[in-house]
Amino acid sequence: MRVSITKPSSRKRATNITLSVDVYEDAKALGINLSQTCDRLLREAINAEKANSWAVEHRDFVSAYNDSVEKDGLALSQWRTF
Repeated sequence: MRVSITKPSSRKRATNITLSVDVYEDAKALGINLSQTCDRLLREAINAEKANSWAVEHRDFVSAYNDSVEKDGLALSQWRTF
């Protein structure tokens, strides 16, 4: 389950974007709030990119840790109750 954490009091900044006419017209006809939708989707894209960057930055550590678990098992596994 993924939880999105947003600051409810985040400040907003007015900006201009360019959309295809058909996308704009369909969104308006369906009552889709362009600002909220763009904000939400950009936030998702930013979070995905940050997660990807973290994975690339830490891949050597994660690989080494996985190798050690495969070789030696989990630390403290003798006290596991499940």
